[in-house]
Amino acid sequence: MTDATIVGTRVGVSDAVSRVSTELFIDGEWVESTTGERFEILAPATEEVIATVANGNADDARRAVETCARVQKHWAKTAPRERSVILRRAYELILERQDEFATIMTTEMGKPFAEAKGEVAYAAEFFRWFSEEAVRIGGDVTSTGDGATRILVSKEPVGPCVLVTPWNFPLAMGTRKIGPAIAAGCTIVFKPSELTPLTSLALVDVLVEAGVPKGVLNVVPTTAPGEVVSTWMSSGIARKISFTGSTAVGIRLLEQASQHVMRSSMELGGNAPLIVFEDADLDRAVDGALAAKVRNMGEACTAANRIFVHRAVADRFTEKLAARMDALAVGDGLVEGTQVGPLVEEKALTKVERLVADAVERGARVVCGGSRPEGPGYFYPPTVLADVSKDAALMSEEIFGPVAPIVVFDTEDEVVEIANNTPWGLAGYIFTQDVDRSFRVSEALEVGMVGLNTGIVSNPAAPFGGIKASGLGREGSTIGIDEFLEVKYVAVPRR
Repeated sequence: MTDATIVGTRVGVSDAVSRVSTELFIDGEWVESTTGERFEILAPATEEVIATVANGNADDARRAVETCARVQKHWAKTAPRERSVILRRAYELILERQDEFATIMTTEMGKPFAEAKGEVAYAAEFFRWFSEEAVRIGGDVTSTGDGATRILVSKEPVGPCVLVTPWNFPLAMGTRKIGPAIAAGCTIVFKPSELTPLTSLALVDVLVEAGVPKGVLNVVPTTAPGEVVSTWMSSGIARKISFTGSTAVGIRLLEQASQHVMRSSMELGGNAPLIVFEDADLDRAVDGALAAKVRNMGEACTAANRIFVHRAVADRFTEKLAARMDALAVGDGLVEGTQVGPLVEEKALTKVERLVADAVERGARVVCGGSRPEGPGYFYPPTVLADVSKDAALMSEEIFGPVAPIVVFDTEDEVVEIANNTPWGLAGYIFTQDVDRSFRVSEALEVGMVGLNTGIVSNPAAPFGGIKASGLGREGSTIGIDEFLEVKYVAVPRR
């Protein structure tokens, strides 16, 4: 098989990028950082500078969180319907600007334009979902066991929130956190990734147009995330941290949150197993593996990191998957026909190269892909590795690239044990036509989400999150807003 090839050439950056405000957004105003410093944003397809963005620091962060403190009480009293209308309008505005958002996203992080449009629709749906949840924040009225006292339970905004998002889904990760915070009546300090701040800054314009009041949303891009976020965490003002990123950073944030006993939601690393049993529909399994592996160039915490295939079907599955992956067109995401874009930065590309080289050294066989193409951009071809050793580094490290390592197994008990032999527990995927096995293995996997005969688990209506080192709390679903609410109980004696 031949390696996937780079297709097309980049024709330039759309006006959509140049129209994005590139300052900090504090107290309802676009402002430069107190130092006047800015940092460059590179297009991963060309390694060219496409914009510069204001570089926030501790002083900027302090001003932003103090704004939250000043505005919180008034915002918390805003009618739920008003908050709902704001989110619904933001949903509509995002869809009206779908091509614009997709262009910005593709330019700054690399995913193919068609896939970026899919993320825009997915991201917008969080605003629609939480616009509906805003007016359904409930409570309860019961009585004590002896009937002497009424128990009134209500839910109130937790208070100012720290939201920190990653680069791989720059719009959806923002809406998934901002949506429930606004719906609950919380003010926000928001730090987008320094690799992809433009998408988040474009989202600010939408929220302002939708009617978010001055001071409710404050955004501080920075190349010093530790400095900015630590300022918020130590302020004594913020009452909630919602973070998506690495487990190592999440642990540090939990340590900081403990100092002020802050509510914490953590969506951290993953090491998802994808298991193909001998009775699986192989075509369906290959479709699912492609979705779970190549989506977003493999740069997803839910990506299938370890693919376990029963020995009876391993050769056929490997051949089918390699044929599909080898046929994918790799190139600039803004070029029509591209199916796999570049990785986000040089460091990410270097990591993928290291993991593949390590696997090969330990006996893995390259079925397709396996080597970086020449030319500018952080491209890596879709790669299938067969005969992967269980002690290869990529079995215990997130690949975050379009590399599918295949490991053969013989028994159900064996594969479940191997699949669970990891500190992480975000997602897992099972392909089988045996109903009993479906439930048995779903229950046995130590993960927060299971894709049964599907490679996609993310949906605004579903509770997204993991267990073990993959995090705390859930995003989306009817319970996602609870992460931003406190429960209050009032005792009322009967007289």
